[in-house]
Amino acid sequence: MEVVKVIQQHKRLCAFVSERRIKQSLDLLIDMISLSSSGDLRDEYEDIVMTYRNMVTYTIEGVEDPERNKIYLKLIQSILRLADRVRQDILSHNSGWHTYWVKQQAEKEMKLSGKTIVETVDDLLFKSELDEWLKLTNEINPDPESEISRRHQQLIKNIFNHLWLTDFYGEAENSLIEIIMNSGKFRWHESSVFTTAITLSSLRTWQSEKLFHLISIYDKGEEQVMERALSGLILNLHYYNVRLLLYPDLTDRITELSKNKRFREHCRIIVLQTIRSRETEQLSRKLQDEILPQVAKLKPRIEEKLDLDNILPKEKNEEKNPDWSEVFSDSEEIFKTMEELTKLQMEGADVYMSAFANMKQFDFFKDLQNWFMPFYPDHDTVNEIYRDEILGPGTNDLAEALYKTPFICNSDKYSLLLNLKYLPAAQKTMMLKVFRMELEGLQQLNDDESAADPYRSFRINVTQYLQDIYRFYKLSPYKKEFEDLFIGRMDIYNSEFFRMTCNANEVEAGLADYFFSKNFYEDAVELFLKQAKEKPSEVHLYEKAGYCYQEGGNYEEALRYYRMAELIEKKAWTLKKIGLCLRRLGEYEEALEYYLQACEAEPENIHTIIMTAHCYLDLKNY
Repeated sequence: MEVVKVIQQHKRLCAFVSERRIKQSLDLLIDMISLSSSGDLRDEYEDIVMTYRNMVTYTIEGVEDPERNKIYLKLIQSILRLADRVRQDILSHNSGWHTYWVKQQAEKEMKLSGKTIVETVDDLLFKSELDEWLKLTNEINPDPESEISRRHQQLIKNIFNHLWLTDFYGEAENSLIEIIMNSGKFRWHESSVFTTAITLSSLRTWQSEKLFHLISIYDKGEEQVMERALSGLILNLHYYNVRLLLYPDLTDRITELSKNKRFREHCRIIVLQTIRSRETEQLSRKLQDEILPQVAKLKPRIEEKLDLDNILPKEKNEEKNPDWSEVFSDSEEIFKTMEELTKLQMEGADVYMSAFANMKQFDFFKDLQNWFMPFYPDHDTVNEIYRDEILGPGTNDLAEALYKTPFICNSDKYSLLLNLKYLPAAQKTMMLKVFRMELEGLQQLNDDESAADPYRSFRINVTQYLQDIYRFYKLSPYKKEFEDLFIGRMDIYNSEFFRMTCNANEVEAGLADYFFSKNFYEDAVELFLKQAKEKPSEVHLYEKAGYCYQEGGNYEEALRYYRMAELIEKKAWTLKKIGLCLRRLGEYEEALEYYLQACEAEPENIHTIIMTAHCYLDLKNY
């Protein structure tokens, strides 16, 4: 059986439902059910068909029913829920994926224990371990190698897998999440991975209750956890855009939240950072194909100019090596490129993806939850470094610097730490010195910037988390089992959620300029034209729209918007752009007229004069 075909059928069915093509969706659903091995699914299908037929009959007969709209909405929700169940049933039996192997192992253990279904929290296989942990005092921090610690780590893994692999949450899952949120016995980094488990579960099988849980976790406001909850909520709302309006209780809750300015700003930060992921592949190619080869050529000169053994001063007041500034003197282009990359990094661009892509082969990353584990100084991986002869004495500084640095995502921090163990002794010593200096600089940076930007901490946590998710979808050995959220335009600004939560005009203006600056002209022009409808007298919107079409090779549309801009305000720049488009379209005489007007406005501009001459050449007027 083709797994891809089943997934595509499910997508088509959801599209039919969103278009209210109920008959087509039911026909497709019965085809999918025929591939399933569960008789319960067919029985539920027959109930839905019966409801649909009754509705059609009553409508034809003109029977008035004040509850018709509610019944119709419930019918649509039932079709989607059944379609999701059928999809999961087929994939679990035919895909051979790791996801369903883990799920089936848990189900086998359930049967061996004499249970077939989890109805309450007491039915959970790990309930005894959970109770044991809840009885311990809040202050307990067991030895990483102790039996208590080992059992606790297994408990964390069991909770993560249960929340991730449960298709539809019931009383047991609701109670479990309540315990996690309110018992005070789970640390922030554990709550963080549980939040990701809810996000992944929702992306696998829609259920509005899961999104309400994410909202509750966000509302609780625990730093490092709330950022993950809201990021997961937004990714889900974008992914399930066509479903959102079918669940009025959820839309009402989001609308209520959007009245809060802080919530709107948090959403704006996450949307922009998610869209930034589109730059990642382009940046990775630039690093691999342009920058690193140039740096490799510079290596002999760097070694000659710098005393690498003493590159870091032993005393704080020691002067900088005067030769350092000369290293790039003949390589101005690479210096500017590095400057540009630094600026992008400060803005939140993911410049390290390619550097760490080959460091994801450690056993650490075979455990799915570790792709989403926040970095914290007490993690077992950090404890391993204590045993290293060279790194051991500086482990605290190393872990603290990694924890505080805003420029490397959590996944890459673990990669770096795991890789350090295999470096030669000299490089280990060098890295320790670098991180100690980094720690000093970060303290000053955090103090200065936190005062200036109240959203700095939120922005950093969101950026690192979304980069963790990006790496999972692009580099994980399990990536084929997950639909990549970062493929395509990532046009979150077109989703229902965006219209409900963000101050559309203000946020769209910022997004349009961002797209324009990154040469994403297709997205930019869409937003410029939306703004132009609201502000028809803003000349720069028509100018930018024309430029976007020009860069895309659509000279007819570019000409149209340049002429609109000219009607509002005649500028030499616009006249030249009109001339350029007319030349591209073969309208040489008219193009010449516009270039002559531009020459009058800018008689000293050599470029305008030359382009005017080209028009005469086009007309063979030598």
